[in-house]
Amino acid sequence: MDNIIKINIFQFSLIYLLLIIILLIMKHTKINQTRLLLVASLRMTVQLILAGLILTYIFKNPHPVFVIIYLLAMISFSVHRVLSKNKDINKKFKLSITLSLAFSGLFVLGYFVMAVVGESFFNPQYTIPLAGMIIGNSMTGVTLGMKTFTENLKNQRNKIEALLNLGVTPRKILLPMVNNALETALLPTMNNMLGMGIISLPGMMTGQILSGTAPTTAIMYQIAIMIAICTAVCLTVFCSLTLGYKTLYNNRNQIEI
Repeated sequence: MDNIIKINIFQFSLIYLLLIIILLIMKHTKINQTRLLLVASLRMTVQLILAGLILTYIFKNPHPVFVIIYLLAMISFSVHRVLSKNKDINKKFKLSITLSLAFSGLFVLGYFVMAVVGESFFNPQYTIPLAGMIIGNSMTGVTLGMKTFTENLKNQRNKIEALLNLGVTPRKILLPMVNNALETALLPTMNNMLGMGIISLPGMMTGQILSGTAPTTAIMYQIAIMIAICTAVCLTVFCSLTLGYKTLYNNRNQIEI
């Protein structure tokens, strides 16, 4: 297959003209998010350019230490993003989220790289890009799951207190909320899986095809990564909520919301 067509800086800059369409629609619909769009676009550009420069250096100078540092940075940022949206939960719950996100993501990543791909875990060409997809989606899943769980707690406060007064155990009260939050967190990933191949060609597959990879190989990688992402999201959210909800009540069966 032909090599990827390289675009120069001028050609690349043309993509920013599409932002004008968004700005015009925002103005027409009176959506006051112009600043957010511009800041987000600028921040995305700067962050990705920096990431590109760092990855270029790492790929040219592969070393296990660089891979470990990059993974730790990914995990730290992901944990920070999740916890920043859940400041009111207790420290043990936060620890549950941190450990679940780290170990679930690394477990699925390690299995994918070493068992499925058959490469060394410290090969940056495979580990870092795959980690971005797996850990990033896990972060999104936990954020969505926690949002659903905490909203259910707040909205059903009176119901919870009534059930406690009737002698219902905290486990029986909270476990259905955990299950509902897990289902909500999994739905976006599973919906993406339903539409792939017919409605859309996913990013990883598209990128590989553009770089000259055979479509059949790109398809196998895409199927594998989607199953890995779904597993990582499920495992991370399940562990976070299953361990976390138990920190919300004490030995006297009192729920502390």
